[in-house]
Amino acid sequence: MSELLGEIERRHAVRAADGLQIVAPDTMAKRPFDPGMALLILPASDGTSDGTAAPVVEGFDPAVLPGRAAHGSDPLTLLRHLYPAEHPVLALGDAADATLATLEPGRLGREPLLLPALSAVDTWASPHGLPWLAARLRAPDGCPWDREQDHLTLRKFLIEETYEVYDALENGSTPQLAEELGDLLLQIVLHAQYGAEAGVFDLTDVYRSIIAKIVRRHPHVFGDVEADTAAEVIRNWENIKATERADAPAKPIERDMPAAFAGLSKALPALAYANEMQERAASLGYDWPDLEGVIDKIEEEAVELLSATDQRGRNEEFGDLLFVVVNLGRKLAIDPEASLRAASRKFAARFAKVERFALADEVELRALGLDELDALWQRAKAQEREESAAADAMAGSATGSAA
Repeated sequence: MSELLGEIERRHAVRAADGLQIVAPDTMAKRPFDPGMALLILPASDGTSDGTAAPVVEGFDPAVLPGRAAHGSDPLTLLRHLYPAEHPVLALGDAADATLATLEPGRLGREPLLLPALSAVDTWASPHGLPWLAARLRAPDGCPWDREQDHLTLRKFLIEETYEVYDALENGSTPQLAEELGDLLLQIVLHAQYGAEAGVFDLTDVYRSIIAKIVRRHPHVFGDVEADTAAEVIRNWENIKATERADAPAKPIERDMPAAFAGLSKALPALAYANEMQERAASLGYDWPDLEGVIDKIEEEAVELLSATDQRGRNEEFGDLLFVVVNLGRKLAIDPEASLRAASRKFAARFAKVERFALADEVELRALGLDELDALWQRAKAQEREESAAADAMAGSATGSAA
């Protein structure tokens, strides 16, 4: 090994003392190596190593390092994902150099190969690349706009990026979702950079805080507590959170905010705010025992709304009605925010059909009466049913062909 390290330093000016990662192809998938440091790939291990980068926790031994699992465990495929295709692969001894694009798979595991470190600005697939980028933007010779920002000026962007992630989730795991998650992650990294500049905290503190919290709140995974159902997990979770709130340093008291709701962000969307408040109350036993009680309450609030005699009263009763409707959704395990957004999308799509029908009939929507508009609406609903039936038939045909 000393001869190999000497050759690397002599031929490629890479000193082990400056940072050199060493890995074998058969263990590469599980190792948290970083493209920002030189990587020495040795011939395949002798089988005495299980390839783990850390002790296995209670039998959890993933085949690929979590965070890189989407691209499989093939060593060359993994390297081509983490590095640019033209990145040099330097040979040792008499073998020829190559690039990752031209490297023959058989060379991995047969001979020692060296991948030089990527420059900081090129470590796109590294967890350290984005923090470097944030610090670079904030540097004296960085971006003037970024240098002017602070925690408060970025708040609107944090909310905006969060909602864009929320919208992208509708389509499941897509490249668009990866992009939107990246936009949101940038906001987190920027706030951590501001904390570092103030000498208060940095990204390692953010990591430590959330990991410690999640481990602490999952004693059924990392401890000896038993929880066999999701309901038991939620109950344990709320009990642990209540203990944490009781042990936390005292905050300024809000006269109308009970301790059970402490820490509940007022910046949440109203539906999410109401839903979380009701979840906390329910965890303490304050909840209707069945759906019938919620339905009866909705009817009661609707009557009170209709009985209100002024705008102030109508506003209050309408809020009460919405609050109980959110509770109904919670009892049915329905996310009220997602449900209302879906209903709004459905309304928009159907109204677009109404507009197209009116255009085809050469009539102005503004000129139509309510009955005529409703007739177009019913045509749109009928078309939706036809489209849904056709889609179901096509799906059934495809399933039958596959069988």
